[in-house]
Amino acid sequence: MTQQPNQLHLQLAQRILTHARLSRLEAGHHLTEQSLQELLGTSRGPIRAALAHLARQKLVEKKPNKGFFLVKAPRNRTSVTALPAAEDEKIYHAIAADRLTRELPDSVTENELMRRYEIPRPRLRRILDRIASEGWGQRRTGHGWSFLPLVDSVEAYRENYELRLLLEPGGILFSSFALDLAKIERLEAQQQFVHAEGYKMLSQTELYEVNAQFHETIAEMSGNRFLAQTIARLNQLRRLIEYRQTLDRSRVYRQTGEHLAIIKVLKAGKRDAAAQLMRRHLGGAEREKAKTYLFEPQPKGS
Repeated sequence: MTQQPNQLHLQLAQRILTHARLSRLEAGHHLTEQSLQELLGTSRGPIRAALAHLARQKLVEKKPNKGFFLVKAPRNRTSVTALPAAEDEKIYHAIAADRLTRELPDSVTENELMRRYEIPRPRLRRILDRIASEGWGQRRTGHGWSFLPLVDSVEAYRENYELRLLLEPGGILFSSFALDLAKIERLEAQQQFVHAEGYKMLSQTELYEVNAQFHETIAEMSGNRFLAQTIARLNQLRRLIEYRQTLDRSRVYRQTGEHLAIIKVLKAGKRDAAAQLMRRHLGGAEREKAKTYLFEPQPKGS
């Protein structure tokens, strides 16, 4: 009997497709469980279930005793069946905006959310599961949901960047820093794609994910698990406010150019120069993006 995928399996399946698209993987590429385990940060069981779901949709092919292979290169955004649809995405962003402007309290019931956003319980739970997986909400013991602290003021946003300015350039200079050539080349391929054409066509969510992956991967190379975990958490906390910003694709183009410059000097073994470039990169991003209006209520329908 075929196992029905749960929400985790569906989310992992979507992330595998996004990875294939951003990395410009070609038809026939071998999607190994080990490489995906490192990329997605989860165990092989859920990854295997996600790949099996993609195989049932004819997006990947399972070859006996060999594993899973891409059927075709996903050049356009491809959605996995049963993942949140466009309407769910709108509700997700509406909840995020209401949290940032404190129109939603710290704790709510599902019934309150269903009435507020006029959606049935199954859809709401699917969206809440996504919120929980992203780390800014959790199911309360007994009844209802609670929202966790996040970057919800211009001061907190600036403080987030100030901490990153201290940690990320410093991590590059740690004696434990070790360049992982396979990972840095994967980052370089992604950034080259975004810089060349992806900045014009990728969604805001996809662009945020590839940006976060760049910073988190370099933090992992520091050799300090606490630094890597901190950068990942700081990225989680600012996720919602990044989605709220008007997407400036020319800024994405500039930022990916800066990412590629950092990668270039890292590959050349020039860690001092890489740290300086990272500090300049983060400082410029903070000056451009820490805007007070982002934390003020927006007109309905905007």
